[in-house]
Amino acid sequence: MHFRVATYNIHRAIGRDGRQSPARIADVLSELNADVVALQEVGFRTGSVGDVIDYLADATKTSAVAGETFRDPRGPYGNAVLSRLPIVGFERIDLSRPGHEPRGAIDLRLGLGDTNVQVVATHLGLRPRERRKQTARLLSAFEASAADLKILLGDFNELLPWGRPLRSLERAFGRSPAPATFPSRRPLLPLDRLWAKPSRAVQAVTPHASDNAKVASDHLPLVAELDLGSLGLG
Repeated sequence: MHFRVATYNIHRAIGRDGRQSPARIADVLSELNADVVALQEVGFRTGSVGDVIDYLADATKTSAVAGETFRDPRGPYGNAVLSRLPIVGFERIDLSRPGHEPRGAIDLRLGLGDTNVQVVATHLGLRPRERRKQTARLLSAFEASAADLKILLGDFNELLPWGRPLRSLERAFGRSPAPATFPSRRPLLPLDRLWAKPSRAVQAVTPHASDNAKVASDHLPLVAELDLGSLGLG
């Protein structure tokens, strides 16, 4: 059984041209045709569409789980996951550290035949010490799970491949391709990442660099093809 997952920092739907357009983000999501998409920097409410998460879920015919990290007079802000696969359950994980912007993760269980799939979607902080603590908390969520397939994806804000957070994740999941996704016009940095365990489930990891995607946000989406057949599951 093949399915596609993606992670996409939509930058509040503000494109490289400075224009806020949830409709443009919805067009990019349609191009991805992913079964599960993790979104970061989702918000705030806009005059044209109201709640951005509801709008994107309606536009893509998916179910949405919101992972609000904070709100202000403009409305809620944070992470979200859109899924075409049945959502069996989920919890929100608070990754906030004192003195830093609130951060979080969404921990989902998905129904995929008889296969138990765990997907954790996140957006880590800007400081190395902050990310180390957040990574440890995420790994504890995986250690507590008996899922057949475990997937971690999001914007990890990690510039250095030898940084401790990445080394911890690679010890837990193995190495994963890390193509550059930021900035969207001419990507240089692999801020957006994806891991799976068992790692052999991942068949390909590629940035989605359509003309729309290069303008709609300051990040490109990162897309992965997964194959449960390689695990003898599904």
